[in-house]
Amino acid sequence: MKTERNGRLIVIEGIDGTGKQTQSERLARTLAARQVPVLRVSYPRYDKDSSAMARHYLAGDFGEDPDAVSPYVASTFFAADRYASYQEETGPFLAKGGVVIADRYTTSNLVHQAGKIADAAERDAFVHWLEDYEYRLLGLPRPDLVFFLDMPEAVSEQLMADRANKITGEAEKDIHERDTDYLKRASACARALAKARHWRIVNCLDSDGQLRTVDDIGDEITAVVLDALKSKSEADA
Repeated sequence: MKTERNGRLIVIEGIDGTGKQTQSERLARTLAARQVPVLRVSYPRYDKDSSAMARHYLAGDFGEDPDAVSPYVASTFFAADRYASYQEETGPFLAKGGVVIADRYTTSNLVHQAGKIADAAERDAFVHWLEDYEYRLLGLPRPDLVFFLDMPEAVSEQLMADRANKITGEAEKDIHERDTDYLKRASACARALAKARHWRIVNCLDSDGQLRTVDDIGDEITAVVLDALKSKSEADA
């Protein structure tokens, strides 16, 4: 059953290694300090049973090549975890007027799974199918704001080099992270989606091509969020 909501859903999106966790945590702390009721979630929720199929997929249990699993099939693995999360935590929190900050969301299925499809018409058909599946059939809420952390693949790969696998805690990467060709396709797809879906594009490099600081990027995100929350508050008054 779909839950009525009064809150706001904010998504931090980007390919692997772009700083989604860092920025979502920073935003959550900033809002909490301002007495805004906030809940941060990160998908997949690796510690929950509902993410089991996603974990198997990322571990390579269904094939070491991401393309071995249809984007339609793989998408359901991640959507199941979001559905469980919505029923258990995010739905009730939104209904009470809270702000949910999501590190990845349906948008990640769009980025990573649509990126598997080379043909433009087939890719568009998949995007429409996925949004209908998650937002209508599963009843998940559409995001109010999506921030896309735009970073060149070479930079994100360098930042990921020493990062532990979030599933195992070990050095070995999951099937997405270790496939550079796949990540390039996902990145190109993400940029196209960000423009088409009017996501807030946050450039992670400055005008000189240098990586921006965490605080510089975070301040840009925070300013947009606070303005959106102020507008909502005034509209509700």
